[in-house]
Amino acid sequence: MRRLLHPFVFLLCLLGIGALVHTFIAIAPHRTSIGGPFRLMSTAGHEMTDADFKGRPLLIYFGYTHCPDICPTTLAHLSLVLKAVGKPGRVGAAFVTVDPERDTLAMLKDYLASFDPQIIGLWGTSSEIARVEKAFHVTALRTPEPGGGYTIDHTAMVFLMDKKGQFVGPFDVDLPPETAANLLRQYF
Repeated sequence: MRRLLHPFVFLLCLLGIGALVHTFIAIAPHRTSIGGPFRLMSTAGHEMTDADFKGRPLLIYFGYTHCPDICPTTLAHLSLVLKAVGKPGRVGAAFVTVDPERDTLAMLKDYLASFDPQIIGLWGTSSEIARVEKAFHVTALRTPEPGGGYTIDHTAMVFLMDKKGQFVGPFDVDLPPETAANLLRQYF
């Protein structure tokens, strides 16, 4: 019985390794295609591009000011992480609106005043935002509400970009703030 068990275990290990390699190969092309150049207006009062964030890691999140729960919760957690980093300016942080029709720059600025001041709001026309969403593989779909309003179902992931603007992976802002800050320090 033992002689039959060893080849079976060996075969399972090979299949497991094969599945991991297949998954890595399937994901790898998309990892390098996430992100890219952008030019949007900022709540800081001037145009900003991806180049303005080069030389430091960037945490970028897509959301909107009318979001009832996910956006404010994510931004609150991101604020705690930035505070735990303890060195303002070492990490870039951007909140890109997926609702440019309702979110004006003034609204973004007012909304972000409740969070860490390092988080910069970015706004553009609908077509400019659509290009950035496409570059980051972000989905943002309007869902009508009774009474004529709408919510937006959107990708709720914080993207971690390295100093060169390359996508590293999703960043978990739900970690304890000091743990998340230590992870970020690897990319300084």
